[in-house]
This record gives sequence, structure tokens and C-alpha cells, in this order.
Amino acid sequence: MQRIPVKPVPELVRRAATSGMGPGRRGEEAAGIAMAAPAVVLLAAFLITPFVLAFVMSFTNQRLVSPNPTSFVGTRNFVQLLTVRPFVMTPLTDPATGATLRDAAGAPVYPVLRDITRGNPDYPQFDGLRELTSWQLAERRVYLLASDVVFMRAVGNTLLFVLVVAPTQATLALLLALMINQRLRGVNVFRTIYFMPVVISIVVVSLLWRFIYSPSGLLNSMLTGLTFGTFTPIDWLGNPNTALGAIMAMSIWQAVGFHMVIWLSGLQTIPAVLYEAASVEGASTMQKFRHVTWPGLRNTAVLVLVVITMQAFALFAQVDVMTRGGPRDATQSIVFQAVQRGFERQDIAGGSTISVVLFVLVLTVSLVQRYLTRERAR
Repeated sequence: MQRIPVKPVPELVRRAATSGMGPGRRGEEAAGIAMAAPAVVLLAAFLITPFVLAFVMSFTNQRLVSPNPTSFVGTRNFVQLLTVRPFVMTPLTDPATGATLRDAAGAPVYPVLRDITRGNPDYPQFDGLRELTSWQLAERRVYLLASDVVFMRAVGNTLLFVLVVAPTQATLALLLALMINQRLRGVNVFRTIYFMPVVISIVVVSLLWRFIYSPSGLLNSMLTGLTFGTFTPIDWLGNPNTALGAIMAMSIWQAVGFHMVIWLSGLQTIPAVLYEAASVEGASTMQKFRHVTWPGLRNTAVLVLVVITMQAFALFAQVDVMTRGGPRDATQSIVFQAVQRGFERQDIAGGSTISVVLFVLVLTVSLVQRYLTRERAR
């Protein structure tokens, strides 16, 4: 048999063939890098760089406008922001008999808290702290003292907002998605109605609901009419007991349509043959949801949970427009505190410190969510 001579392969082509990178592949990667470059530049300019600067400035005394030079202060900003200490106060006793002193009503008499937290040499660890909250434990008075009471209330309000809004909004959005996923006449009209609040600016929505919540607003008028005048109008945003709840209700209403669309996209990816097989087996509606719908929505549920949580932690516009953090710090949020201190008070270091704390908090919650929703081996 005659052997056909093989011509030598050019060195460039040979290297490309052995490396799996041909000229066409190189061109595709170059085009991909070119298309991704603008997004990378924007992310670096408006996300990565500001965070790095915030992290650096959180260890300084940087102010927006100040004649004093910026200096390094270490972790002082974090200590002032996060210091929380419990204190148990016992009643005063009679030096002669050792009996507990009581007032005219028979209640125990306690020392003045200010005498303990204002330069008392016996309690140097409590110097400068203020009361965050307190409760009675038998005849002992338990105080929770904080260095920055407003920020701690903002943390508590934000966490409460997340814990209430995230599950409520996700559940309502899922129910709406299940309702409009039916083959009914006019279902597209309902989809449009439910999604309409999402496309409206949150500032406009906040202004609208501020009028609804006013003492002479729509909500009080409607409740007064339904109760035939027996309902007493409430200043929903002016009452510390109802202000945060009012913002929660408005926030749930405004964004539920967006998460409804995400649930709906997940529902439409579930094969119809699974429901047909379940019907043949005699499964009820609840059994179909439990064994077909919910397992098929696992990835969608993780996405919805993460998105809602991130949006809830970013609570700002509603507070800024509707209450400005009041009344009596009842609606303070972490982001609102960061903006207020950084720009209104010109305390760039304080605002940067709050931003870093928020980043660590959100990162921790995200890691916990990832752990709880991870794919478990069967």
C-alpha cells in the first residue's frame, strides 16, 4: 500500500489545535470580553470602588466638610455604633434594716439610671450609654443600654420589617400567581392590574399612601363608614405603634406584583403532564400543590426569597418620604440612618461604618439562606 505524505502543519495552527483555542475561538472570547467590559467598568466604578472607599473611611473621622484633617481612629466608629450592654438594677435598701425601700404605692424604689451612666466611677463600663429598652424581672429592673440608641432601633426596625414583609409578600405573590395561572377569560387584565403598582415610582406610591394614612384620609374615612361612625380616626404615620406597620402594608402592596410575575414564570415551567398524571392517580388540589407544584418551584422560591430579603434590607424611600424616621424613631431603618448621617449630618465616617455593618449583616443573612435552601443529597 502506498503511503500518502502528510504536509507539516503550521506552528500556529498546531498550537491552536493542541490548546483547543482556534482563531475563531479567540475572536469569540475577544468579542465577549469587549461586550462585558462596559458592565465591568460600571460595576467597578459605582459598586466596588464606593464600597472600598466606605470600608477605608469607616476607620477614620472623615467628614463631608471639615477644616480638620482626616485621621485614622481604628475601630472607634464600630465600638460607638455597636456597643450594647445589659444592666440589672436592684431596689434601694434601708442601710439600717436592709429592707427594700418602697414608695407610697408600695413599689420598689430604684437608683436613677443617669447617675450610673454619667461618669460614675463604680460603673465605668456604662459611661455614656443610654437606655434602649427595659423590662421588669421580679423586683429587679433589667436595662439594655446602648451607645447609639437610634442606630440600634434602626437595626431592630429593619430586621422586623424583613421578618414580616419577606414571608407575607412571598405568600401573597404565590397566591396571586396561582390565581392568574388559570385559563380564564380576562386573566391578562388581572395580571396587568396586579403588576401596575410595580411600574409606579416608589416615591409617588409613598406620597399617595401618606395621604391615604392621614387622619382625614381614605383609610380612616372608609373604616368610619364601614363601622357606621364608631371607628375613631387614627394618625397611622404619627402613632409609634402603627407607623412601621403602615409602611409594611404599603411596601407589601407595592412590590407583590413583581414577585407574582417571578412565581408565574416558575409555574409555567412545570410540565402539564405531571398534573395529568396526578389527576389520573386521584390526587386532590392540595396534594397536587404539595407533590407537583411546590417541588417544581424550589429554585423560584429561592430566588424570590433572596430578592425580597435584599429589597427589605434596603428600606429607605418609604421612610424618607412618609415619616423621616419618626415618630420617636419608630420607623428608623439602617439605610436611612446611613444616608442621614453621611449627608445631612456630614458624618461620612459614620455613614460608611453603617454601610459596612449593613453589608456584613446582609452577607450573613444571605449565607444562612443559602445554607437552608441548599440542595440536599437524597
